Amino acid sequence: MTRFLIGRVLLLVVGLLVASVIIFATLRVLPGDVAQVVAGTQSTPLQVEELRRQLGLDRPVVLQYLDWIGGVVTGDLGRSLVTNGAVGPEIAAKLGVTLPLAGMSLAAALVLGVPLGVLAAVLRRRAGGAVIAFVAQAVAAVPVVWAGMLFVALFAVTLHWLPTQGFPLDGWSEPGRAFSSLVLPALTIGAVEGAVILRFTRSATLSVLDADHLRTAAAVGLTRTQALLRHGLGSVALTVLAVLGVQIAGLLVGAVVVEQLFSLPGVGRMLVTDVGRRDVTKVQSELLVLTGLVLVVGFAVDVVHRALDPRQREAT
Repeated sequence: MTRFLIGRVLLLVVGLLVASVIIFATLRVLPGDVAQVVAGTQSTPLQVEELRRQLGLDRPVVLQYLDWIGGVVTGDLGRSLVTNGAVGPEIAAKLGVTLPLAGMSLAAALVLGVPLGVLAAVLRRRAGGAVIAFVAQAVAAVPVVWAGMLFVALFAVTLHWLPTQGFPLDGWSEPGRAFSSLVLPALTIGAVEGAVILRFTRSATLSVLDADHLRTAAAVGLTRTQALLRHGLGSVALTVLAVLGVQIAGLLVGAVVVEQLFSLPGVGRMLVTDVGRRDVTKVQSELLVLTGLVLVVGFAVDVVHRALDPRQREAT
């Protein structure tokens, strides 16, 4: 297990370094002059050149990267080119919205996807199972923004159950309002991601239902449902756990869209705003933080999966 952990940590570090190079290089080849955007349209060429020097944009690209990544290693994510404010504290504040949103979305996806996926497999030869599978297939194909607009029309405009816009100015100092403002966005992401989890859960449950050990359990007097509940759900849970490592990326991408739709002050909305302002320093740090979250969650899922699955421990 120790060797496995060391290998995964090294992969995590290498993955972050590769991601940082790709993010930095991609932002540097985008069209447009960052100094010109920051200086404004009324600035003279001399003013733009002076600003470029002040921002360090006239230095070799390799040195700019080393300065940035060196700061990241020490916890300094740089300063905004537009406001000159520290990027790290601002990202940390925005994560106070994005991370709870992602957590609530994941909970909604699991609550919707896992039980319905198992039920769809158990009812595979009945109309109910076919209906669940068909609805899941349709919902999984719906873009998150469309799902958000449909949920707003249903739960806010028609039923008046949930708020649709904004987040309390005092943040989580008003936990009730803060939580309620995230419910509808979380359901939006959770419904789409839950449909994907449902399909994987159904497939895993069908495989378990056809396994020899469940047939043996059924032969000694258990019903197929009882055999599944007692001896099969562990294997289904491992499959769902493996899928979660991939779905986390979808949750974060969905958060970027949903934060715009519901006017939530999270990292996703800040990222869209900073891309429009060509605030390269903030954008590259925001992208690296989001990438790091995905990689860390994938690392955690790998570790937990190996700890729970005896077959992986025996393979090495």
